[in-house]
Amino acid sequence: MRRKAIWSAGAALVVTAALAISAPTVFAAGKESAADPTPDPSATAAPAVVPTIDVAKVKEHLAKFQQFADENGGNRRSGRAGYSASQNYVVDKLEAAGFTVAIEACPTSSCTGGSNIIADWKGGSDSEVFVLGAHLDGVTAGPGINDNGSGSATILETALTLAQQNPTMAKQVRFAWWADEEQGLNGSAFHVQQLAAADKAKIKGYLNFDMVGSPNGGYFVNNITTPLAATLKSYYDKVGIATEENTEGRNRSDDASFTRGGIPASGVAAGASARMTAAQAGKWGGSANQPYDSCYHAACDTIRNINDTILGHAVNAQITAVYALAVSADGGPGPTPSGPPA
Repeated sequence: MRRKAIWSAGAALVVTAALAISAPTVFAAGKESAADPTPDPSATAAPAVVPTIDVAKVKEHLAKFQQFADENGGNRRSGRAGYSASQNYVVDKLEAAGFTVAIEACPTSSCTGGSNIIADWKGGSDSEVFVLGAHLDGVTAGPGINDNGSGSATILETALTLAQQNPTMAKQVRFAWWADEEQGLNGSAFHVQQLAAADKAKIKGYLNFDMVGSPNGGYFVNNITTPLAATLKSYYDKVGIATEENTEGRNRSDDASFTRGGIPASGVAAGASARMTAAQAGKWGGSANQPYDSCYHAACDTIRNINDTILGHAVNAQITAVYALAVSADGGPGPTPSGPPA
């Protein structure tokens, strides 16, 4: 039986039976190794290399979310059995990878049901924290695979990749899966409101991922002209994809909870019920005058409702941002964005 931890703002994080990471320690070129503990002062350390994430690994998580919906009334609404199964799956994966994981109960006075998942990776300065988040819940009408299994699955695979690579961290990275977004951003709003002032001040940026695999989707970045957004946009620029401001999703997802709390935020989205313009279809290859996601909040938002190419770019933009924001370059030049997904 899993020991559930409760996140308490301003208090120490309680660990939920986290396991020691099994990946070997990674040493930068020219640094000490287990066999030779003496550093070579004449050697120049190599910069961190951003890994490329295979979209097939993200799809494995989406298949599990679909299964949980199928087995529990066809949905993953916050507080219901499909949500609980999704939550347990995410927690199990994170614990096995070595994350410090906590469950933050959202009271009924703030949420209609469900709890948040808060997961911290080891290392890095805890005075500078960057958070990646996605809402884990869906609507009652369907399994919620694009909205928002896609965001939840991508940040999960980014977290697992970070654990597997185990790079030297300069700053702390936190991953969060929010409850009850569909009923009014309730889980993330509760989290931000309950943060002690000192803990809130440590969070230097929040990146949100909501509907990042829309079948007729685009490439949208929240607050695209900000320095925080530049860490995401650098990936799309490198692979030659033009991005646009996420106007449709402004203040409609969990990033709004952070900006309202005075924390800089950005993120990625692929679009919801708005229709793709002819200009967008010309540069992205979609269908003009059709919704980015015709199954938005509908029963057809299943595992078949995903654009693998858009999903793959989203997860690789994430890992690029994580390395740019928080991974130590070991004295070398800054990390470069990864290539396009496999």
